[in-house]
Amino acid sequence: MNISERQEKILAQIIEEYAETASPVGSVTMAKLFDVSPATIRAEMARLEALGLIAQPHTSAGRVPTDAGYRYYVNRMTEPDEGSFEKDTSESRGMHALEKRVSSQSRADAAIRGAVDSLVELTGNLGLATVGGQLYLSGISRLFMQPEFMDTNRVQAVAKLLDNLEPWLREAAPGEPLNIFIGHENPIGKNSEVSLIISKFISPFSDRSYIGVLGPTRQNYMRVTGLVRYAGQMLEEVLNREII
Repeated sequence: MNISERQEKILAQIIEEYAETASPVGSVTMAKLFDVSPATIRAEMARLEALGLIAQPHTSAGRVPTDAGYRYYVNRMTEPDEGSFEKDTSESRGMHALEKRVSSQSRADAAIRGAVDSLVELTGNLGLATVGGQLYLSGISRLFMQPEFMDTNRVQAVAKLLDNLEPWLREAAPGEPLNIFIGHENPIGKNSEVSLIISKFISPFSDRSYIGVLGPTRQNYMRVTGLVRYAGQMLEEVLNREII
């Protein structure tokens, strides 16, 4: 995709601003951040919109990321040796809290629930794990407090996704250590406009166990993916201890 370095940085900033505010991002805000004129930003936004990476809601002059924009961002974020997106400094603090909570457990179910609950608290999303055919869920109320879910149709779409999540994971068995399904990429609940971020890990109960979060596409992907990946690593370590 033909996108300049400045356009890439603008896209990243729109995604990160939108994740924080849940409000469309305008050219004046971006112009101040990049120390250029609003007209310059509008021209760059027009290019990003033409590429399908951002869109303009009917009720706003600002722009929001599209699923394709999030996918571009996530792919660039996870490419080796890419310096475009800086590491979220709060991620390490979250990892420390998660490790402390999970590693102190001596029972498998307590460790799993601790990891899931930690992800809920750290991300504000719904936390989930499926281990040996058992599905752990936490944070449904936190998920539906997000502004995206004022629409009852979206709530119903998410409920459908959750109803089918465990059997789909069992059948599809996503094979990557970290799997990110954004918006319409979700194999179930395509219209729910949520992202499913899951880490695969090996446990004594199954070699395809998963832990992750389900939340709106409006995510701090850098931070959330790091925490989900780390949760999987911690559970794999703790669940394979001899004391379990």
